[in-house]
Amino acid sequence: MTSKTINKELINYEEPVDFETAISEAHFGKFNIFLILLIIASYFAINFDLTTMSYVIPIARCDLQITLEQAGLLNSITYLGMIPSAFIWGFMADTIGRKKIIVSCFAINAFFIILTGISQTYKIISGPIGTLTSVLSEYHSSQYRAQVVLLIGLVYAAGNMVVPLLAWLIIPLNWNVKFLNGTLKSWNFFLMISSFPCIISSIGHFFIPENPKYLMTAGKNEEALRVFQKVFCLNTGKSPENYPVKKLINEDKRVESTSSIQALKNGVQQIKPLFQRDYLWNFLLIGLIQVGFVACMNSLRTWLPQIFTILTDYKTNNPNSDADFCKMIQNFTNINSTAELDNCNENPDSSVYINSSIIFTSTILAFLIIELTINKLGKKPILIVIGVISGLAGFFIYFSVNIAMMTALAAINTGLGTVCTDVLMTISVDVFPTSLRTVGLAIIFTMARVGILSGNMLFPVLLKIGCLPPFLTIGCTILICSMLVFLLPNTDNKALE
Repeated sequence: MTSKTINKELINYEEPVDFETAISEAHFGKFNIFLILLIIASYFAINFDLTTMSYVIPIARCDLQITLEQAGLLNSITYLGMIPSAFIWGFMADTIGRKKIIVSCFAINAFFIILTGISQTYKIISGPIGTLTSVLSEYHSSQYRAQVVLLIGLVYAAGNMVVPLLAWLIIPLNWNVKFLNGTLKSWNFFLMISSFPCIISSIGHFFIPENPKYLMTAGKNEEALRVFQKVFCLNTGKSPENYPVKKLINEDKRVESTSSIQALKNGVQQIKPLFQRDYLWNFLLIGLIQVGFVACMNSLRTWLPQIFTILTDYKTNNPNSDADFCKMIQNFTNINSTAELDNCNENPDSSVYINSSIIFTSTILAFLIIELTINKLGKKPILIVIGVISGLAGFFIYFSVNIAMMTALAAINTGLGTVCTDVLMTISVDVFPTSLRTVGLAIIFTMARVGILSGNMLFPVLLKIGCLPPFLTIGCTILICSMLVFLLPNTDNKALE
C-alpha cells in the first residue's frame, strides 16, 4: 500500500502512486466541467455527422431523383466512410496520443462536411468516437467514470433532438442560391451549418493537455505529472506545489517510436493482444452485442424521418382514412419507383420534425434515470432490463394502429436502445487496459458500423417485402443481444488498468 503523511489539510504521498490515486487527488472541478462542455460539442459534431442525412434525404431525393432503395444506400455511405477512418484513428490515438488525433480529425471532418454541402456529394470521414470516450473516461476517477461516460449518451440524445429542430428551422425555407454551375438549396445550407460543432471541437481540444493516462502508459511520467498538477490547479485554485502526488509509478508499456511509419507499425502490434486469451472472449462478445444494439437502433432511427414523411403524406392525401400504420406503409411500398418519385414531397409536414424530436426527448429522460441509478443497480442488470424492453417495443411497432402509437413505441425502442449502447460502452472501458482501450473501442465501433451499414441497406428491402419483417428483425435481434449480456464480466467500480 502506498505510504502517505498528513500535513494539515494536505495528504503527501511519499512513494509513487498509480493513475487512480493521481487523478483522484486532482479532484473534480472547473477543468472537468470545461472538458465535459467540450465533449458535448464533440458529440454534437459526431451526432450531426450521423443524423443530418436522415433529414436531408427525404427532401433531397426529390432533387436527386432517387428511389427508396437508393436512399438506403445513401444513408449508408456515411457509415461506409466511417469504417476505415475509425480504425485508423483508434490505433493512431493509442500510438501517438489522443490530442493530435482529435484536433486533426475534427478539422478534416469540418472541411468535408462543408464540401458536402457545397458539392452535393457525401462525406467519408468520421469523428473519433473511441478516442473521445477514452479521453473522457481517463480524465476521471472510478468514482465518476461511469456517470461521465453515460453523459456521452445523454449528450448524443440531446443532439438527436436538436438535429430535427434545426432541420425544421432551415429545410422548409425556400432558399435557392446560385453557386458555380448549380443551385444551393436550404438542405445544402443545413449540411454546412452542421459543420460548426466540428470546428468548435477542433479548436477546443487544441487547448486541452495530452491525456495523462496515455502519457503514463507511454513512459512520460514527468509530463503526466505536470498535467495532473495543471488539472489540480484549475480544479482547486491551489498552486502546483500543493498537489500531494510527487511521483508516479512506471506504467510504460510501449516501445518508443522514432517515426510515423514506426508509430503505425507499433499501432498494428497493439491489436494482437486483443486476440489473445486474456481479452479475446470479452472483445468478441462486446463487439457482437454492440453490433446488434447499434445496428437495430440506428437503422430505425435513420429511417424515422422517411417513415414519418410516408405517414404524413398518406394522411394528407387520404384525410378521411382510418388506415393503421402497416396499411399506410404498404400503400407506399406498393407504388412503383417512377410513381414514387412523381409523388415526391419537397416540403414535408412539420409533424415529421416534431415527432422525431419527441422520440429523442424520451431518450434524454431515459439517460437521466439511468444516470441516477446505474451505481446502485449495477451495469449488467440495467443493460438486460432496458434491452428486453427496447426489443419488445421494436417488435410491437408492427401492431401500431396510428402515428401516435408508432411514435410512442419508436421512442421506447430507440431511447432505451441508445442507453443500451452507452451502458455497454462503460463496461467496455473497464474491460480493456489503457494500451488497448482506444484501439479496442475503435474496432468494436467499426464492427458496429458494418452492422449499421448492412441494416440501413437491408431496412428498405425488408420494408418492400412487408410491414412485419423489419420490426420483427429489430425486436428479435435486440432481445438476443440482451440475453448475451449475462455472459459479460461484472465491472462495477473497477479501477482502470
